[in-house]
Amino acid sequence: MQLPEPVTGARILAFGGYQPDNVVTNDDLAQVMDTNDEWIRSRVGIISRRIAGPEETVTDMAVAAAGKAIAGSGVSPADIDLVIVATCSTEAPIPNASASVASRLGIHAPGAYDLNAACAGFCYGLANASDAIRAGSARNVLVIGSEKMSAWIDPEDRSTRIIFADGAGAAVVGPVENPGDEPGIGPVVWGSAGAIADRIVIKDRTSFLVQEGQSVFRWATTELHPTALSALDQAGVKVEDLAAFVPHQANLRIVEALARKIGVPRERVADDIQYAGNTSSASIPLALARMTEHGELPSGSPALLMGFGAGMCYAAQVITVP
Repeated sequence: MQLPEPVTGARILAFGGYQPDNVVTNDDLAQVMDTNDEWIRSRVGIISRRIAGPEETVTDMAVAAAGKAIAGSGVSPADIDLVIVATCSTEAPIPNASASVASRLGIHAPGAYDLNAACAGFCYGLANASDAIRAGSARNVLVIGSEKMSAWIDPEDRSTRIIFADGAGAAVVGPVENPGDEPGIGPVVWGSAGAIADRIVIKDRTSFLVQEGQSVFRWATTELHPTALSALDQAGVKVEDLAAFVPHQANLRIVEALARKIGVPRERVADDIQYAGNTSSASIPLALARMTEHGELPSGSPALLMGFGAGMCYAAQVITVP
């Protein structure tokens, strides 16, 4: 039996992001429920969020974000041989989003699968892409986080409606070309806390998402920072060398608490939740796409990613900014 020749590592070639046009502000929500701008900002740090239209799907948003990532990568659709869509909010589990996304982008007959690790999904997908490339199972991989969370939120539930939003982010991942070059995606440190998986649930086909907000907040702010520190250690990167810490944009108070425990200065911490809301698996790639587009992340610099959410799944890894 002959196995493919392995490569030394994988790297991110480009990011792309997409948000729906419809902006919903805190004042807009105050018109339809008992809330106000100050209350929302003080509890979750959100000022506005984007909500998809009735006909806009997870697949539509994934295609839009991925098209931008491919355009910036220097890789043609014909050269992509694996497509991974991280999502927990499709209308139905069949057909999967990934194969449809690939077809609409002109990617012919790639491996294609959807991945559900909720808000940690993009980090899980990135790890799978890196492993596939290093093992020789794929050469160029398209990893997308795309969510239409608004479809699964009770419009009368203040605790979830003020937080969740829609959007997509994507990355094209390719091999490290030269044997002596360092990998651009570090080892993933991941895990789950299934004993408390009932803290965020959708009970059945006719139910909306519900969560125990305070319990999730305590878990995220007290249990997860060692995972991020372990990812730094395994990648051989020091906190002070990071250009950015890009965690899942769950809640600004959670983001800031994690940054303090890890030791990342506030100015290097992504805070897209203020104008994007919580977009689950899309939040990390959306933030990365915006930050790179605005020149906030120098090419070649290290960034620490950390996803966490329903499941309760979590994952962290260090990447090199393309």
